[in-house]
Amino acid sequence: MTGISALLLLLLIAAAWTTGRRRSLVVAGGDPRQLHSRPVYHGQFVALWCGLPALLLLLAGLVLEPRIVEALVLNGVADGLRDLPAERVERFLSDAAALASGAITTGAPTPALEAAAAHWARLSRFGEALMLGVVLAAAVAGLAWSRGRITPELRARNAVERTVLAILATSSAVAILVTIGIVLSLAFEASRFFGQVPIADFLFGTEWSPQTAIREDQVGSSGAFGALPVFAGTLLITAIAMFVAVPVGLLSAIYLSEYATSAVRGWVKPLLEVLAGIPTVVYGFFAALTVAPLVRGFGKELGIDVASESALVAGLIMGVMIIPFISSLSDDVINAVPQSLREGSLGLGATPSETIRRVVLPAALPGVVSAVLLAISRAIGETMIVVMAVGTRANLTANPFEAVTTVTVQIVTLLTGDQEFDSAKTLSAFALGLMLFIMTLSLNVFALAVVRRYREQYD
Repeated sequence: MTGISALLLLLLIAAAWTTGRRRSLVVAGGDPRQLHSRPVYHGQFVALWCGLPALLLLLAGLVLEPRIVEALVLNGVADGLRDLPAERVERFLSDAAALASGAITTGAPTPALEAAAAHWARLSRFGEALMLGVVLAAAVAGLAWSRGRITPELRARNAVERTVLAILATSSAVAILVTIGIVLSLAFEASRFFGQVPIADFLFGTEWSPQTAIREDQVGSSGAFGALPVFAGTLLITAIAMFVAVPVGLLSAIYLSEYATSAVRGWVKPLLEVLAGIPTVVYGFFAALTVAPLVRGFGKELGIDVASESALVAGLIMGVMIIPFISSLSDDVINAVPQSLREGSLGLGATPSETIRRVVLPAALPGVVSAVLLAISRAIGETMIVVMAVGTRANLTANPFEAVTTVTVQIVTLLTGDQEFDSAKTLSAFALGLMLFIMTLSLNVFALAVVRRYREQYD
C-alpha cells in the first residue's frame, strides 16, 4: 500500500507541474512576457504545494501507524498480558506482527496470538487505506489551492527558491542532528560503562575478556575490559593494509595520470575500480580459503610459525580492497594540478620524473593525504574481512603472524544475540564505539589541517 501511495503521489506531482505551467500561460494570454516568473516556475510552485504536504503526511503515517496499531492491539489483549514482564509483552507483540505479515514467529502460535495477529492485520489494512486517502486528499487540496493562486503578478520563482532553500537547510539540520544524536547516544552508554569500569583500566588494560565465566574459579570470571589489545590489533592490521595500499595505489595513480595513454587509461582505470565494488564478504572468503593457507604454507617453508588466522592475511586482503580508494582519489587530484605547472617545470629543463616528484606531487599533496586518511578510516572500520580471516581473540602483539582482533569485530561480537543492556559486557561495545569515533574524527581533523596548511601555497 505504501508503494501505491508513493506512485500515485508522484503521478499527482507530475500532473500538478503540467497544470501549473499551463495555467500560467492561460492567465498570461499565451504571452509568457506578461508573467513575473517563467511558466516553469509556476509549474514547480504548484508541484511543491501538491507534493510537500502530502509527502509529510505520508512520512508521519509511516512512523505513527505501526505504533498506533500496536497500542490498539495491546489494549485489545491487555487482560491477558497485564501481569507479564515487559520483555514477554514485547515478544508477544513482535510475534503478532510477524504472524499478521506471514513471517515466522518465535514459537508455536497460540489462540491468543492468532487473535491478536488477526486484529493486527485488520487494523493495518484500515490504517493503510486511511493513510492513502489522507495523502491523496492533501495532494489534491494543495494542487487546487496553488493553482488558484496563479496570476501574472505571482512571484513563483521567489516562492520556489525560498522553499528549496528551506528544504536544503532542513536536510543540513537533519544531518547535523543525526550526528549529534549518534555521539550523545554513544557518550551516554559509554558513561554508564565507565561507571562500572574505570576508564584507565579500559584504555590501558592489557587483558580483554568481557565474557562472564560460569564458575568463579575461571579466569576473567568478573570480566576483563582492558581494550589495549583490541586497539593494538586494529592498528596492526590497518598498518599492514596501508603498507600494501598506499604504494600500489599512489604509483598506479601516477602512472595512469602521467604516463599511460588514453587507451590504456580507459581500460585500466575501470578494471582497477572494480575492486571497490566487490563485497567485503567475498574478500573475507578469499582471505580465509585461499590467502591464509598460502601464507601459512609459505611461512612453514621458511621456518616461520604462522597462525591459521593471522593479522598478515587480513592486512594484505584489506590493502588490496583499499587500493581503488587511494588510486582513484589520487588520480583525480593529480589530474587537477594545473598543466601550467608541468609545462613550466619542463620548460626549465626538468625531466618528467623530476617534474612529478618536485612539482606535481607537492601540489597534489593535500588531496593525496586526504585519500590516504580516508583509506585509513575505511580500514579501521572494516569488519567482515577481519571476522573471517583473523577471528575474535584479543592478543596484545606486534607480530603480524599471530591472531589479533579489532574494535569493529568486538562490537559485532558483543551486540550479537540477546543482550542485557545494563551489563558491563554489553556496554563495553558502546565504549569501543566511542573510542572508534574519536579515532576517525581525529584523522578527519588532521586531514583538514593538512589541506589548509598546503592549499594556500598553490592557490
